[in-house]
Amino acid sequence: MLYGADYNPDQWSEDVWDDDVRLMQEAGVNIVSLGIFSWSRIQPAEDVWDFAWLDTVIDKLHAGGIRVNLATATASPPPWVSATYPDVLPADERGATYWPGSRQHFAPSSPTYRRLAADLVRRIAERYASHPAVVMWHVGNEYGCHLWMDFSDSARDAYRIWLAKRYATIDALNDAWGTSFWSQRYGSFDEVFPPRLAPYSHNPSSMLDFRRFTSDMLLECYLMEREILVAAGADQPITTNFMGPFKPADYAAWAPFMDVIADDCYPDPADPHRVRDAAFQRDLVRSLKRGVPWILMEQATDAVNWRPANAGKASGALAAETAQAIGRGADGIMFFQWRQSRAGSEKFHSAMLPHAGTDTAIWRSVTSLGDRLAALPELPAPGDDAPVALVFDWENWWAVEERDHPTRVDYHAICLEWYGALHALGIMVDIVPPEKVDERYRLAIAPTLYLLRDAGAAALTRFVESGGTLLAGPFTDVVDEHDQFRDGGFATQLGGMLGIRFEDFSALAAAGAGSTGVGAQGARAEGARATVSFRLGDADHVGTLVAEGIDARGADVLATFAQGRTAGRPALTRRRHGAGEAWYIATMPDADGIAAVVAAVVAAAGVEPVLAGLPAGVEAARRGDLVTVINHGDVPARITLDGTDAETGEPVGSRDLEPQGVLFALAPLRAGVGRPAPALPDEGAAR
Repeated sequence: MLYGADYNPDQWSEDVWDDDVRLMQEAGVNIVSLGIFSWSRIQPAEDVWDFAWLDTVIDKLHAGGIRVNLATATASPPPWVSATYPDVLPADERGATYWPGSRQHFAPSSPTYRRLAADLVRRIAERYASHPAVVMWHVGNEYGCHLWMDFSDSARDAYRIWLAKRYATIDALNDAWGTSFWSQRYGSFDEVFPPRLAPYSHNPSSMLDFRRFTSDMLLECYLMEREILVAAGADQPITTNFMGPFKPADYAAWAPFMDVIADDCYPDPADPHRVRDAAFQRDLVRSLKRGVPWILMEQATDAVNWRPANAGKASGALAAETAQAIGRGADGIMFFQWRQSRAGSEKFHSAMLPHAGTDTAIWRSVTSLGDRLAALPELPAPGDDAPVALVFDWENWWAVEERDHPTRVDYHAICLEWYGALHALGIMVDIVPPEKVDERYRLAIAPTLYLLRDAGAAALTRFVESGGTLLAGPFTDVVDEHDQFRDGGFATQLGGMLGIRFEDFSALAAAGAGSTGVGAQGARAEGARATVSFRLGDADHVGTLVAEGIDARGADVLATFAQGRTAGRPALTRRRHGAGEAWYIATMPDADGIAAVVAAVVAAAGVEPVLAGLPAGVEAARRGDLVTVINHGDVPARITLDGTDAETGEPVGSRDLEPQGVLFALAPLRAGVGRPAPALPDEGAAR
């Protein structure tokens, strides 16, 4: 188990470095990320290089038995870069320059930035690739975190090249973007600009491509540095730190280029949904490289500095959050940062070694956690532990949240709510694009899969035909990869399998100008959105966002809308297809409705939780033979588990977990448990 933090010794005088190493040993630290923001120290001027201090730090860490995840230091160019080469600076949609004085003040597509960054990385790689302390490479840092889009002239030029490679001819671009609308037809690629400030809506197909371009430019920066490291002889794992469900960068497309997935996760202690949201993020990053452990590269020991109000963690929460990451596949636990900064924007951000020193609750927490992690046995790799796939797709995210739709959608919020119902049942979930839904899953849930590529539709169809159960949510199978309608209207790829004909969306309007449609949780908070009701079983449930006008064409109708223009029409359908089942829900239910629908499809698919009968506030996760149980509640909770305590070797049996208490247990999965055959209706029951 890797345990450590970002280490920034260049912020401190050399007389504390030996003390740092000593205290790291005391805390159980065995790895640090080094030099992430050290470009200005390594290269104080264009032709001046200073590696002596870094040599000293790396040697001291190595002598102390602490490994190094060495950064390429390219995340924040020093002031001389932009002063000498202002073309490296990015711009907003109005053309205004983003100036230095913060971080990430570079245009990812700038040739000058890339040249200077490449020179820096080459010198670092050639100097340290064979150093025995260096066990991993940290490229860049949180790509795109503060600069979601760049509209500079560098971006303009690179965008035109990117489009020419993608479409080959301007006629192909015009067809893909539908530029006959509003007289937008282009005569050459040189006429295309980034979607800078415009009087009204940009072409949605062009916006989708610009988001693809933005993600690709960031990835190109990473790949450039990766190639330099490899060419210099670096054979250590190479990665960069992700940020969970981060909209600007398509991590599913990035993952194949990461030797190990690394992630930064900062649950808000004041957020009542923090456990669910953090679990979603951890399942997402685990799913990016199934079967491979990942690294929690950054978390906070206590409060952060960047929220409007920065609450501290409850006693024991640090261990509980760490255990959640381990239970969901992490083999490395790291923090931002080792020593709390004395100056700068993040001086109020907590660290392993706080300003108040070692006689503190934070220090006791991190040293206790280090001892506990060091005592764990070797952990199994994450296996095929999840019987459920939640379909989550970046390109769909970009497209479904564009303007000029029947309603405004918060895709991430909707996915969180469907995930939350599964999490509340204690069911393991992989979070994957539609193309990755395969026979290892019993159930797949696809919330609001507006943009559906041909390959994704084919994968979902194969999944159902081979025995899987699919639940598709509203606003699904609407457009192709160019954000255009296919011939034949809506649900043209999945409609036959679902057994429905899709007529219209029937959006449920929000009262008041400027109201924004979001997920069901947000809709309830808004208190101004029209709703509909539908009955499932013996209970009435509320639907939001849309009440789609669909007709059953071969599907059983399980629920109908009770009022409005779609009164009497199907709200929930089910159809047997091949060896499996395809369900469709034509509205976005409220929390109770989601729970009821999820319970129904879970039962139909024969999916079981990791542990049955857990008290409220207790979550369980499985990775191979390791079961992690965490009590996130405020009172002790009794749990029963047939397994062995991984820390003591004693049988678990029944025991009480204190608030924020954690149990690591070894409990091999018995053959057939958790993956029973799906419960299908009789052949004659489906119409």
